[in-house]
Amino acid sequence: MRIVVFHLYNDYSGSPKVLRQVLQEMLLDTHEVHLFTSKESKGFLTAVPGIRYHFFSYKFFTSPFLRLISFAKSQLVLFFSLLFFLQKNDVVYVNTVLPFGAAFAGKIRGCRVIYHLHETSIRPLLLKKILFAFVRFSATELVYVSKFLAQQDNLPLPKTVIYNALDQEFISQASHFRGHNTQQKSVLMICSLKRYKGVDTFVQLARMHPQYPFSLVVNATQEDIAAYFKGQKLPESLSLYPTQTNTHPFYQQAGLIVNLSDPEVWVETFGLTILEGMTYGLPAIVPPVGGVAELVTTNENGFRIHPNDLQSLSIAIQSLFTTSSMYADFSEKALLKSQNFTPDLFSIQLRKLLSKN
Repeated sequence: MRIVVFHLYNDYSGSPKVLRQVLQEMLLDTHEVHLFTSKESKGFLTAVPGIRYHFFSYKFFTSPFLRLISFAKSQLVLFFSLLFFLQKNDVVYVNTVLPFGAAFAGKIRGCRVIYHLHETSIRPLLLKKILFAFVRFSATELVYVSKFLAQQDNLPLPKTVIYNALDQEFISQASHFRGHNTQQKSVLMICSLKRYKGVDTFVQLARMHPQYPFSLVVNATQEDIAAYFKGQKLPESLSLYPTQTNTHPFYQQAGLIVNLSDPEVWVETFGLTILEGMTYGLPAIVPPVGGVAELVTTNENGFRIHPNDLQSLSIAIQSLFTTSSMYADFSEKALLKSQNFTPDLFSIQLRKLLSKN
């Protein structure tokens, strides 16, 4: 079977990371896999062995207007080029709602069109309505990364929930390290450099707990970080890091993994970094709603706390780092929970999806 896969912007964020695993599973089933993605960027989708690459032009601009122009142009070019490339028996696999040109072309050519949806919080609202109009028109079926996300729309299409899973290499490396840092009293957050991702909240917590190291890893350059925090006096306990291709050293030095996204602005649909931390046996603090909340049960493997509730966040951190029996119990249960998101289960569900007629 020939599977033609599409992703707009190849970087080191969550959706291309999950797609890389999808691609590897497709190759294991000896499918002929073609990947269309942006030629101007590098990320998790770069140099996947066995993939047949096709590139189109899309450049990310900081200006929303220029970014929209670049996006529209890329999809227009993609649509017309695919009208000649796609075959009726192809499976068109669209990662995120953004590559609508690919989905539209797949529909016109009579292909089976699968959308893999990682989030539905698209701005501006007009763009979201347009993109989901294409989903409604083009898609044969939808894949969601959490039950929460699957419940957010009323699209009259077949839905499948396939939770994200870590690759076996990550799990193996984590398993070799677990137990070497039974209780590091440090806090880790890995996210985009956005206010709604809780970056400022994380800094505030670092100020409130100068006795503990706080590490913030953001998907941004050193220059972006300097610009974001320009003029601010940051706490000495806070360490800032730009985009990382290897996050294992950060998990190995952490005692707690957190996600502080503001659910009033951005609801997390899964929480891959939380799962990675839990695989290292790290307790987690997450918002009380969204797909990320499906990973954490309060007073078992962490806490669900609204990021605006600084006092409760502070108490949770202090409780974990001062009560060794609580920490040990939470750590064990975090590891057990992470084992519900295995690559084997991911593989079974994906193969079942692709084998449908």
